[in-house]
Amino acid sequence: MIGRIVRSVDFERVLRCPPRARSAHFALHHLAGVPTPPAKPLRKRENEQLSTGEARTEVLPVDDSAVQAAAPGSRLWLGMVIPKRHARRSVTRSLLKRQIRAAIRRSEPSLSGGLWVVRLRSPFDRATFPAAASTALGVLAGEELARLLQRVA
Repeated sequence: MIGRIVRSVDFERVLRCPPRARSAHFALHHLAGVPTPPAKPLRKRENEQLSTGEARTEVLPVDDSAVQAAAPGSRLWLGMVIPKRHARRSVTRSLLKRQIRAAIRRSEPSLSGGLWVVRLRSPFDRATFPAAASTALGVLAGEELARLLQRVA
């Protein structure tokens, strides 16, 4: 299972490390370890009474991304940095994120455990790919990511 890096402090820790591999458009950073735990632990309010008179037995957080990020079965956590200055349209950023997730899933068995961050370091040529989410852009990004991950594995 691949977890998600959600806390900015974890991104900062990983990005401080030099890239393990680079390609024309992407950089891949790795840090052996696990995400940092949340600053405030989740509290269970067992004695709290509801207006209906029923006692709460468990309080779940509204945003469970921190719980998902540190899922116990995870050995690999993924973060992505796709800046707007390199991919102006949200459709393009989403396309690149899907390609990154798919490439990491394919090469997960060969990657060592820890925190991995894939960073878009230069934009794709808009003259070559005028459509925001063209199939050609997805194929090119997928192939480039596959080569990048092969070099690391």
